[in-house]
Amino acid sequence: MVAWKSCWNCRFRSDGSRLGRSLAGALLVLATAQPLLATAVRQTGSTQTDEVQTGSLQAETQEPDDDADGQAENAFMVDRNGDGVLTEDEVMPGAFSLLDSNRDGRADPGEVSAFLARGRGPFSWVNAPAEDRRIPGVTHATFNSSSMGIPVGYNIYLPPGYDDAAKRNTRYPVIYYLHGGRPGNESRSIGIAEHLHAAVASGAVRPVIFVWANGGRVSWYDYEESRGEEVFVRELIPHIDRTYRTLAHRGGRGLQGFSQGGRGTTRIMFKYPHLFISAAPGGPGYAVEKLVFENDGVERDPRARPAESARSFDFGKGNDAYSLARSYAQDGMQPPLNIMIWLGNKGFNYEASLEYLGYLVGLGVPAERLVAPGVDHNPVWFYETRGVDLLRFHDRYWNESQPDGR
Repeated sequence: MVAWKSCWNCRFRSDGSRLGRSLAGALLVLATAQPLLATAVRQTGSTQTDEVQTGSLQAETQEPDDDADGQAENAFMVDRNGDGVLTEDEVMPGAFSLLDSNRDGRADPGEVSAFLARGRGPFSWVNAPAEDRRIPGVTHATFNSSSMGIPVGYNIYLPPGYDDAAKRNTRYPVIYYLHGGRPGNESRSIGIAEHLHAAVASGAVRPVIFVWANGGRVSWYDYEESRGEEVFVRELIPHIDRTYRTLAHRGGRGLQGFSQGGRGTTRIMFKYPHLFISAAPGGPGYAVEKLVFENDGVERDPRARPAESARSFDFGKGNDAYSLARSYAQDGMQPPLNIMIWLGNKGFNYEASLEYLGYLVGLGVPAERLVAPGVDHNPVWFYETRGVDLLRFHDRYWNESQPDGR
């Protein structure tokens, strides 16, 4: 059984009303505080997740209410015992740590308000982190998109000593990180930088450049006016290679993403295996990818209530993790990819990821797995527990000497 199906069957409160867990689920499953949260709270039967989006692009980029405290008060309608805090048994499981920031098993109003506040604001191609979320060593920058004629933002970590005169000729491998959620925001999940820096500074892994990209309105898809995949592959990567001292070839380039970004990582790694020596999808929404696969390229959320509120996204037949893996296998798996799927065993995408790993085995596509026991759908918590192992996966394959990276 796929995990998200069971979670979203719980739509009713004990008193028989229809609010159920869906309202609190809107809080939890938005793994990186998406801006649509306020809309989801207002429309209690039509919630958004980090895997499938409902409603129109206009709704997705709507300016939310500027009242996180008021939204938090609404969220506590699911506080069944009335104790003033939310617990995992009162809301959709599999992502509770996103609300419970101190991980004491209780999400108080302050934690819920803080989570909601991070999701305010319409979609933008440029999203510098807030002052209280900036991390030493991480810089926000922009480049001009030739296809759109506008600035596009990214965050970049440069390893210690990058600017030292003695290292002015040193080049570094790069890991690109694809965020979760929709719409895009390059400042999601930059909290992993603390654990990245600790691994590099301690010598646990070789110095590496790390880039957080913006996936566009529909996050890593080319859809209508949003060209998230094209801007990333054809514009951001060349910009990084021109601007920074990278190993500007496949042997020095890794790809990684979480949740919606795990879906994007999977599709992009199989479309462009010549660009990356290693690829690591994290917490991927493979249950949704399977729906897209079975529906000839159309993504539609079957959990939306009312059903007619669900927006269909036609990404094109064959443009999904299942079809692209099959095509890669049929093409002889060339050039060979080094793949690792990473996630916590309490995350709501865990079962679907195991199913997808089995699918890859059936195709003969090698893939490793890295599981963090006790961790739910939270990339920062994963990095806290097993981030060094994930970074070492990429580190094993860096190849400085071969321009083609093979």
